[in-house]
Amino acid sequence: MAKQWLAGHFLVASRQLTDPNFAETVVLMIHHDHQGAMGLVLNRPSDKSVREVWELIGHDPCDREDCVFVGGPVPGPLVALHSLEVFSDHEVIPGLHVSSNRDSIDILVRKKQLPLRLCSGNAGWASGQLESEMEAGGWLWTRATIEEVFSDHESMWKQVTSRIGLEIIAPPSLRHRIPSDPSLN
Repeated sequence: MAKQWLAGHFLVASRQLTDPNFAETVVLMIHHDHQGAMGLVLNRPSDKSVREVWELIGHDPCDREDCVFVGGPVPGPLVALHSLEVFSDHEVIPGLHVSSNRDSIDILVRKKQLPLRLCSGNAGWASGQLESEMEAGGWLWTRATIEEVFSDHESMWKQVTSRIGLEIIAPPSLRHRIPSDPSLN
């Protein structure tokens, strides 16, 4: 496989990937280079809401009821995905920012109308590890979109895998020829 840095892409666990931490997951890649990779699982909700987590970590009360997601099996700080550049550690894709700064996240969770995905933990790979898993067929990948990052977590895996399948079957230049309802073929 040619070297391709995957920050800003989704990794989707294929059926060949046997690690139960990643069964039917969509991972947004935050960082990927020759030293390793880090991403966030976007479709594994925890049993805690943002409000409950804020009570546990001693911040001023927050009444946001979104769930906190399990970002992966590697322990780490809370990480927020959002659209406000002013609170950004860095931009993942145009218009999508990541922040792990505690003060920034405290402000972000209080903006109720702001699309926000808060993750605890992450998915991490040592140098060459992700590339080996990809060569073994463990992961499919495609460019991430903001709409899918904040989409319904229950349908996310199916939605992204369907898009990958369409990209394999019909490159973008041929999609206009595919009917929206294949049964009409």
